[in-house]
Amino acid sequence: MSTRTSTRTYARHLGVAARAMLVATAVLGIAYTAVITGVGQLALPAQANGSLVRDADGQVVGSALIGQSFTDADGAALPQYFQSRPSAAGSGYDGTASSGSNLGPENSDLVTAIGERQAAIASADGVPVGDIPADAVTASGSGLDPHISPAYAKLQVARVAAARGFDPAVVTALVDQHTTARDLGFLGEPRVDVLELNIALDALGR
Repeated sequence: MSTRTSTRTYARHLGVAARAMLVATAVLGIAYTAVITGVGQLALPAQANGSLVRDADGQVVGSALIGQSFTDADGAALPQYFQSRPSAAGSGYDGTASSGSNLGPENSDLVTAIGERQAAIASADGVPVGDIPADAVTASGSGLDPHISPAYAKLQVARVAAARGFDPAVVTALVDQHTTARDLGFLGEPRVDVLELNIALDALGR
């Protein structure tokens, strides 16, 4: 094969590869992305946009998929709000560092942390340590769980009601209203979304 023929063959192959790349980029990188984005916006707009949660004024205050802390500037729990479970994701509920603590049940650091959390909850909520559910003192596997158990939510009712000057029965009813049952009646556990519950509390006007 002559050098000229070899060069033409190489150029032809290069042209075919370039056209294939352009077509693949247009179809898979642009058209496919546009179609999926459009379907998401039409069929599931809330989920496609991050499951954003807004307060009574329409301001975005978080996501239904990611927990957050309800603390003051010094990190102290605000008594007028329901508290979330602990988080081991970064500095807390960091979506870019989703992770559990990966500490075993006999790890001294974990045992110490749980003891400190139990003492803080027992003091703040006036309950025996034995009444504190596990999710109140342990982080979820992702570190981002926005939910707590109904047991942990109801343990906090007295404190929240006192801080806001509410009848505890009103706060208990609010917890019940924001408790989600097991999916399909048997998957998972009943749960309470802390952010949505606190927004509902604020909506009561105190």
